[in-house]
Amino acid sequence: MNPSATPIPTHFDPRSGSWLERLLFNHRLLVVALCAFVTLVLGWQASRLELRASFEKTIPAAHPYIANFLQHQNELSGLGNAVRIAVARPDGSIYDPKYLDTLRRLSDELFLLPGVDRVRMKSLWTPSTRWIGVTEEGLEGGPVIPDGFDGSAASLQQLAANVARSGEIGQLVARDARSSVIFVPLLAKDAQGRPIDYGDLSGKLESLRAKYEAEGVRLHITGFAKIVGDLIDGVRAVLGFFLLAVAIATAMVYGYTRCVRSTALVVLASLVAVVWQLGLLPALGFTLDPYSILVPFLVFAIGMSHGAQKMNGIMQDIGRGADKLVAARFTFRRLFLAGLTALLADAVGFAVLLLIDIQSIRELAVAASLGVGVLIFTNLILLPILLSYTGVNQRAAERSLREEAPGSRPNVLWTLLDRFTTRRWATTAVIVGSALGVAGFAVSTQLKIGDLDPGAPELRADSRYNRDVAFLNAAYGASSDVLAVMVRTPAGQCSRYETLNKVDALEWQLRQLPGVESTNSLALLNRRVLSGLNEGNPKWYEFVPNQDMLNTATASAPRGLYNEACSLLTVYVYLRDHKADTLARVVAHVEAFARENDGRHGQFLLAAGSAGIEAATNIVVKDAWRQMLFLVYGAVVLLCFITFRSWRAVVVAVLPLVLTSFLAEALMVALGMGVKVATLPVIALGVGIGVDYALYILSVTLARMREGMTLSESYGRALLFTGKVVMLTGLTLAIGVVTWVASPIKFQADMGLLLAFMFLWNMLGALVLLPALAHFLLKPAQVVRPAAPTSSPVLVEVA
Repeated sequence: MNPSATPIPTHFDPRSGSWLERLLFNHRLLVVALCAFVTLVLGWQASRLELRASFEKTIPAAHPYIANFLQHQNELSGLGNAVRIAVARPDGSIYDPKYLDTLRRLSDELFLLPGVDRVRMKSLWTPSTRWIGVTEEGLEGGPVIPDGFDGSAASLQQLAANVARSGEIGQLVARDARSSVIFVPLLAKDAQGRPIDYGDLSGKLESLRAKYEAEGVRLHITGFAKIVGDLIDGVRAVLGFFLLAVAIATAMVYGYTRCVRSTALVVLASLVAVVWQLGLLPALGFTLDPYSILVPFLVFAIGMSHGAQKMNGIMQDIGRGADKLVAARFTFRRLFLAGLTALLADAVGFAVLLLIDIQSIRELAVAASLGVGVLIFTNLILLPILLSYTGVNQRAAERSLREEAPGSRPNVLWTLLDRFTTRRWATTAVIVGSALGVAGFAVSTQLKIGDLDPGAPELRADSRYNRDVAFLNAAYGASSDVLAVMVRTPAGQCSRYETLNKVDALEWQLRQLPGVESTNSLALLNRRVLSGLNEGNPKWYEFVPNQDMLNTATASAPRGLYNEACSLLTVYVYLRDHKADTLARVVAHVEAFARENDGRHGQFLLAAGSAGIEAATNIVVKDAWRQMLFLVYGAVVLLCFITFRSWRAVVVAVLPLVLTSFLAEALMVALGMGVKVATLPVIALGVGIGVDYALYILSVTLARMREGMTLSESYGRALLFTGKVVMLTGLTLAIGVVTWVASPIKFQADMGLLLAFMFLWNMLGALVLLPALAHFLLKPAQVVRPAAPTSSPVLVEVA
């Protein structure tokens, strides 16, 4: 009898095993019926699941920067969630009657879209776009589009003069005058109180693009809403790759088993887990967003890993002559605790993401934890029970034991892997692993927080959206990456010389920083007005200590520079990009300036604007990154110790995971990926997914060593019993996700490479580094314990 298996008794006592085993297997039909009922109910619930995204959910609402922004949001002009639409005239300047009529009609249609903050919307045609001029009679001003505009040559000439005096060149009007921008700020909810449907809004914007481009103009659309809309459009591709991964997994599992029924049940149980997960989300009031769309595949992947282990155990026991019910119960005994520990580690890996103060990540954590939780029922309980009814193909069962048959030729791969239990090979593996770990750690220290590329890194560099961003950045001096500093003053004192002088100093310092294109504030406006009042003489482009002069300029300043109560100033900092280094540099400088200059006349507060919100998000992600990994590893160590009750076994199981984490972070550096909202969850997943492989191999190895076998014999049994499936699932899942590199969504392509790398390295760690570490840390005398009573399940095998 092969000692890798529980002995097959002549007469099986259905009252044997733990209370849980008896409860489940002695009432198999009831368990299957309950699971079928739950699947139908949750399948109906899953049909109600909505794919939505929310700007507010992607920002860390409790961070001081965001708290400052939300406190003053109603007093700020379009510094939150907004869409910028550049309307370009390819064959000439914007001073053309037909172009301006097209711009007017497009502006009117955008004004009526649901969710638009109409008060703050801005274009050449909105009354809030004004000019200020200096004449012999003093300051004059008015709307940029002159009264009685009729498209004549005279009115076009007047419009050009008004634009030149408005200060909007480089902001609303391109520097080459070949395009202008319609700025469309968005509300959190529409007029009916419903959250904005970004997929629907993006579709309406695309319809307007097609309609007006047919009239000879070109539209370039940027903003969070458009990014999310493009990601939602790409969900169809994501679903296609999900189906491809399912097909690959099914084909490879069938190629291993050559048994249709068992392969179908493994895939079915994993898909049932996905259905349960998706059904629970709307029942609990959650939606799915583009950043968590990969979670269902991860649940399926984890389910396939555990399901293949259960199927393999049952197949081998049937091959040894056991009845299909007995084989299912014995496999449940041997592997339930190892599988439960691994799934709990996965769930904890997701759950620690709840500590991150970003709602979208918290909802992802809930969705993933739910998915892993239901795998306990579908793949650890339902699958063995279903296989206890169907069994497996007898020829497939016999084939699974071919390598254990007397006189069979040794498997070359197993022989090679077994050498890592010897001193020479184990020493080499540990040295190479240590060298890789040191090198990976050294490279991982270069890992940045936030985006590393301009535009939207979630999309391909040549995507329509990123080409639109490139157009805007090239045509306009002020980019869409705006960081706003709020200066809070006593009511009615925003124009005090002491305050504006400090604002002026901050602006000058910021303009010297790399990555800052330009700035704008009430202090800068005062310089321009003073120069204008003195015939445009550049010698008067100065900030003079004259309070009456400052009050005069402030009275005619646009409200975007200060609020109604004159208690809040806004300093606009236009950045070249929103790369992590650019944001960190500007934020650090403003914070240092605030520490030195805050006083009773003014406080400098960060931050508003798209770049300011992203800077706050980067800070939250940076603080949570290491804390998250520490908690994940802490939970894995605790669960492994509860399972194995040996610190040596814990070290053997966890060190390969640490190596994979270092190497995965080094790979992120090589791929130009930063740690951000979209990538942070994947880093945590590598630990949870990887421990599955180690737990299955180590549990069988320790069980055999407790029976008195050597490490080599024990590891050999583990390879035959669970190692084959570890290799199968590792390769299957890696091949399934690596196909994502062809996805039009760059985020998915990057995640595919990263996950494929983690699947493979965790598999190699469990097959190579684990036995090498066991050679130095695990000895038979250190793991042998008195056998547990037979009434205590399987826990004898793996505890």
